[in-house]
Amino acid sequence: MRIVLAAAVVAGFLAAPAAAAQPTPAAPPAAQRAADKPPFPYADCIKATKKRGESKRYGKWHCDQLVKKGWVRPPKR
Repeated sequence: MRIVLAAAVVAGFLAAPAAAAQPTPAAPPAAQRAADKPPFPYADCIKATKKRGESKRYGKWHCDQLVKKGWVRPPKR
């Protein structure tokens, strides 16, 4: 029983440096990260709804709902 326990401890010590040595993925540039996160511009939302085939009225309603949730910036008036 002691041999099994000792083998498990040794295996754990050998695996720890290998796990720590794995490289971490590179982060995207700061400008790309900022562009991928909400809030998105209202005009982009309208373009996306038009591209998806939503009616003008439904697209405006849809984008207004996303403004309420914080995913889209309110339109500039």
